[in-house]
Amino acid sequence: MSEAKSPTPTPGDTYKGWLFKWTNYIKGYQRRWFVLSNGLLSYYRTQAEMGHTCRGTINLATANIAVEDSCNFVISNGGAQTYHLKASSEVERQRWITALELAKAKAVQMQAESANSFTESYFSPNSGQGGDCRNTEIQSTLRTLNSKVEDLATCNDLIVKHGSALQRSLSELEGLRVAVDMGEKVKQVTERATLFRITSNAMINACRDFLSVAQSHSKRWQKALQTEREQRIRLEETLEQLAKQHNHLERAFRGATVLPPSFSNPALGNKGAVSGKADASDEDDDNEFFDAMEEPAEFITVPADPKYHRRSGSNISGISSETGTDDQSFDELSLASNPESPQPLELEPVRQRRTRIPDKPNYYLNLWSIMKNCIGKELSKIPMPVNFNEPLSMLQRLSEDLEYYELLDKAAKCHSSLEQMCYVAAFTVSSYSTTVHRTGKPFNPLLGETFELDRHRECGYRSLCEQVSHHPPAAAHHAFSEKGWTLRQEITLASKFRGKYLSIMPLGSIQCIFEKSNNHYSWKKVTTTVHNIIVGKLWIDQSGEIDVVNHKTGDRCHLKFAPYSYFSRDVPRKVTGVVTDKDGKAHYVLSGTWDEKMEFSKIMQSSKGENGTEGKQRTVYQTLKAKEMWRKNPLPEGAENMYYFSSLALTLNEPEEGVAPTDSRRRPDQRLMEEGHWDEANAEKQRLEEKQRSARREREKEAVKAASSPEEGAHPDTYQALWFEKIDDPVSGETLHIYKGGYWEAKEQGNWDLCPDIF
Repeated sequence: MSEAKSPTPTPGDTYKGWLFKWTNYIKGYQRRWFVLSNGLLSYYRTQAEMGHTCRGTINLATANIAVEDSCNFVISNGGAQTYHLKASSEVERQRWITALELAKAKAVQMQAESANSFTESYFSPNSGQGGDCRNTEIQSTLRTLNSKVEDLATCNDLIVKHGSALQRSLSELEGLRVAVDMGEKVKQVTERATLFRITSNAMINACRDFLSVAQSHSKRWQKALQTEREQRIRLEETLEQLAKQHNHLERAFRGATVLPPSFSNPALGNKGAVSGKADASDEDDDNEFFDAMEEPAEFITVPADPKYHRRSGSNISGISSETGTDDQSFDELSLASNPESPQPLELEPVRQRRTRIPDKPNYYLNLWSIMKNCIGKELSKIPMPVNFNEPLSMLQRLSEDLEYYELLDKAAKCHSSLEQMCYVAAFTVSSYSTTVHRTGKPFNPLLGETFELDRHRECGYRSLCEQVSHHPPAAAHHAFSEKGWTLRQEITLASKFRGKYLSIMPLGSIQCIFEKSNNHYSWKKVTTTVHNIIVGKLWIDQSGEIDVVNHKTGDRCHLKFAPYSYFSRDVPRKVTGVVTDKDGKAHYVLSGTWDEKMEFSKIMQSSKGENGTEGKQRTVYQTLKAKEMWRKNPLPEGAENMYYFSSLALTLNEPEEGVAPTDSRRRPDQRLMEEGHWDEANAEKQRLEEKQRSARREREKEAVKAASSPEEGAHPDTYQALWFEKIDDPVSGETLHIYKGGYWEAKEQGNWDLCPDIF
């Protein structure tokens, strides 16, 4: 079962052979090819895989080796990696134990020597100029050392020569009998002793120079060697991860190709065949597993019968006149049939917005030291340093929802309320596309803080946000466009830190009103989950369901954000939806992902399909060809160094004249962080928070005095928002803050006397 090896392999040799590795309770022990080399134990399914696919690697320098019985032994690094192995015989097991112990001892010795040679001088500005500079420096030093060695060899020859002559002179001196000759010999001995002393001094100086050069460079060489070793280990780990991903993709592709073609989704193309996951193999010991999706898709779509595609929209019986020919998009038809479509206006010069912000500094901070005592608490009540923030406030993040305002412009031009619902639903999904890489926490706005986004000249809309409550934190947002739509929302964030992940539950509703049709839409946001809070790379997922309701017509769109599942073959970040009328009849199917694009398809026919889990019957929709409504804009160049901001996000904190003194652009700690002064930003953040607490205590005292109450603090904080007022919306039946006017007029007049001093 294994290669013929010597019983005691030398530490530097590569040791290979077959072993049985425990995988799981279903498959038990599986035969694997193991390779021990340079202190690393790697394994493969077959010998042929050694050139391209490593299934796992463990570093013996930090590993424990334990013998269980005559053939079994265990290797563990104290973390997630544990290999339960079995040899074919006791002799074979002993060979492996001997080889592993020798390799471990050598790896520990090399690691200790490298650790003792760490020095900060290696990180001097001249030491990071790349491999070529280091090679040139090493070659120059080697030439110097060779020269010193040659000097030592020459001095050694001279010492031997003069020493021999001195010895002969001394021997002759001892054999003299005549006093006359004594003087000459003594003189000769003195001369030779002087030469010997000079040569010895020269050799001592050469040795001192050699030792000085060796000492000044040996630590740097050892540090360079350690760095190269660490880079090699990182590359091996990366290669291992890529091999696992490649293996997953191969299995997913093989699994996807056997699906019945009638149950494929034409709106999603072949994405599921590439991005899906098949059954987990026994090689996934170190991967992070997620819960499987509890419910399958509620419906599946298939292409409609070709007869629907051969007819024009005017000849289809039983189909509402809101559809057009399949060769035209619904938006193009709406624009062509709308006689009130505005004509192109004369272009006016607009302000050039910035396209870059200062790069994010590489600050290290131990998250666990801050979060370990905060499990189960509200995120808004945890004192967080700016190191976890991005240089934008929550008000500015709310304004980012308008990045794809064109969807609402298109919706305002639609004649059909059902078609309009599709664009509104796509707009709700588009607001999440900016969060896929944005793991930074926005600044919590101060009470009374505002943010305006005036894009009237460029895009035709104006937006205003205000922080209307501090506990619980709540922000009100109002945007209106000359294209005939108004968007308003009030968002309160409820968040819980669960140790491994962070859940953010937005409370409150979003409403959109279209002037021409008086259609009034409302919806809520889904839950955002930030994974790998303590260990690993942060990543964000959106999951939950959204019901977009048209309160005038009764139309409804049910959107489902599928949570990420390791075992699911669906496209990651998948979103599906169905648009129905007030009677529950389905008219459109929506599909796509919240980080890339959304498409919609006209339903021609529906029928009941096969049963899913728990006996739930899925509906099969026959649809026309999918039309793309929305696609995410590409990130600007260098976005990974600018907090992954979109082109719009880069402009949100740009200084602008004429804004209110409470505007987020004027917030000093946020400005300092954007400029890279994080220590000063943390100090300024503490000052602003203490100022806000002091202002709240003063308001409570005034409320107590006004009520003539003897008990201080008996009355709650009676703060009133400046630009918004709280009402009961008669259409949606919800209580929310709506814009009461006055802000844009105050800006035109330059009169901000009503604004509080919060900064």
